[in-house]
Amino acid sequence: MISFQFTEEQEDIRRAAREFAEREFTPELAMKCDREEIFPFELFKKCARLGFHAIAIPEEYDGGGYGPIEQMIVMEEFSSVNPGLGLACLIPTFGVEILLLHGSEEQKEKWIPKLARGEVIMGMANTEPDAGSDSASIKTKAVKDGDEWVLNGTKQFISNGSIADFILVTARTREVERFESRHKGISYFIVERSREGYRATKIKGKMGIRATDTAEISLNNVRVPESNLVGEEGKGFYYMMEFFDITRVWVAAQAVGIAKGALKLVVDYVKQRKAFGTPLATFQYIQFKIAELSTKIEAARTLAYRAAAIQIEKGKPDNTLSAMAKWYAGEIAVETTNWALQFHGGYGYIDEYLINQFYRDAKITEIYEGAKEIEKLIIARNIFGFKGR
Repeated sequence: MISFQFTEEQEDIRRAAREFAEREFTPELAMKCDREEIFPFELFKKCARLGFHAIAIPEEYDGGGYGPIEQMIVMEEFSSVNPGLGLACLIPTFGVEILLLHGSEEQKEKWIPKLARGEVIMGMANTEPDAGSDSASIKTKAVKDGDEWVLNGTKQFISNGSIADFILVTARTREVERFESRHKGISYFIVERSREGYRATKIKGKMGIRATDTAEISLNNVRVPESNLVGEEGKGFYYMMEFFDITRVWVAAQAVGIAKGALKLVVDYVKQRKAFGTPLATFQYIQFKIAELSTKIEAARTLAYRAAAIQIEKGKPDNTLSAMAKWYAGEIAVETTNWALQFHGGYGYIDEYLINQFYRDAKITEIYEGAKEIEKLIIARNIFGFKGR
């Protein structure tokens, strides 16, 4: 039997997440973080005390012990109130899935409880200036020197790069042979921000999600012990793809939340705003467009939660469904915010109106965790039965 309703406990989580967001994501804080591009540390601490950011971390590591559905519920509700602040509250554990799946017990015990309690922030550094969607073209290198690894390279667009206590960094630990797959020879390392040779430069002027930290990271002869290698040497690319298959539904939930929040903003606006002496909401064209958008949001939401449910049922993600959910939800978020801003008219073009931020924040859901073109490529390859990513 297929259920399309949350359990009573899930509804409680949804209500709690919504109440927290509506209480703490104040217009003043949202405006300040967006305009000044600052991370809201105090807000994150409040969120961490309630455990929203660690809801899917196992209880044995001080997390909530829930699964992807509950994690998506929190992301959806937070994003529908304010996408920037919502992401800032939840992104400090970005990459923890790799530690949970492939980290040593020593690594897990050292870092994950601290993450769950909000005592530390982590990030993940995969993207490079010349290697965005082509994740196998990593040039950062890690060379073994005794019982240490020495890392050199540059990473770009790294979430939490200048505020994280540690980052999971991908580096090439060996060159592949002529007829070998480029996907081999990439490994993950835990790199603490305090390491000598680690330099992070905050990227300013982002279009959206300005309350989160994004940085360029330079690794200049950064030394880490052998114990900082995560999982097996040379398996990093496969860990990365596994991670994306899991977290794309999380981004889909973010996109659904953004679309849902934007729809509410525009419905409230057109009911009050008048043109030619009558509320905009009485115009049939606007009614039809709102009906279309509402239907598309519900379709995206259903697809996203179905992809998450499959993760639970199979014990692993269905990468076709994950790609479908992420691509479609991102597209609907962009479409909805575009029309919502359009119906706000000139007011929507001013950042004092919240729809302006929703419009700018939506676009990232079509870019990170795999651009929408990559999602379509994954879907098509799986349909045709082609091998490879």
